[in-house]
Amino acid sequence: MNGNQTPRGIYPMLYAFFTSQGKLDREATRKQVQAYVRNGAHGMAVLGLGTEVNKLADAERRQLVEWVAEDLDGRLPLVVTVNAPSVDAQVEFARYAGSVGASWVILQPPPERNVGDDFLVRFFGAVADRVELPVAVQNAPEYLGVGLTPEGVNTLARNHPNFRILKGEGPVISIRRFIEQTEGRVTVFNGRGGLELIDNLRAGCAGMIPATDTFDRQARIFELFAAGREREAEQVYGETLPAIVFVMQSLDTLHCYGKRLAAARLGIGEVHDRQPGLIPEKFGLACTRRFAEALGPLT
Repeated sequence: MNGNQTPRGIYPMLYAFFTSQGKLDREATRKQVQAYVRNGAHGMAVLGLGTEVNKLADAERRQLVEWVAEDLDGRLPLVVTVNAPSVDAQVEFARYAGSVGASWVILQPPPERNVGDDFLVRFFGAVADRVELPVAVQNAPEYLGVGLTPEGVNTLARNHPNFRILKGEGPVISIRRFIEQTEGRVTVFNGRGGLELIDNLRAGCAGMIPATDTFDRQARIFELFAAGREREAEQVYGETLPAIVFVMQSLDTLHCYGKRLAAARLGIGEVHDRQPGLIPEKFGLACTRRFAEALGPLT
């Protein structure tokens, strides 16, 4: 995203796959990026909650970013989530992301809890002022424990012009309220795996940031909706929604079964988990196989 260009569309969040030795899986990373390019993604994202960022060491986070940037080779906008405990650390990582080709960055809140708008506005504003890339904030109180109010978003947008995007993680009614109360000051994306996808677009979202497992269907839905073909968009969404609901019961189910659904569609073999996390059950694996067969392969 350069200049006044506004991001839009479906930006799938990369899964972190691991080898049997517990290392990051290079080939699985490449397969995801190739699938994004070939199957209609409008951009891609890495190091968010779907990437299990809290299980990754700093060196592993940088390795993933470098692999993705290499494989993407500028063909799609790249978004990097910044998860670091201090202003200085977030600035350093955001600048690093920009140096390898990121188009914009998503800042996650620092580890402090029981803090309000004043603290978060100061923190995010201090980072934004020292970063040249456009800055987004991940506003996910249900997952991260803290978040900005619409008033906080407005204050941040007024005082720090580099803050231009909000990545929400909430029900469409809440997202619509943010869009109304921020009056166009920021571009809004939602996540949550694509739940309420079409209603999020109706509410004014510029796009969604799901995971890999159903992104191709979601990109198709986005394009149909943008073309005014809402009935067709609803049909594709109705076919896709059961798989979204299955993997989005929690972050743990997303990491366990959503990743396995993506692996089955991508032709990746056995999935190795990094603990802590859910242990897959036989019935859950059977559900995953059924959804993978219904959705078809990702080439």
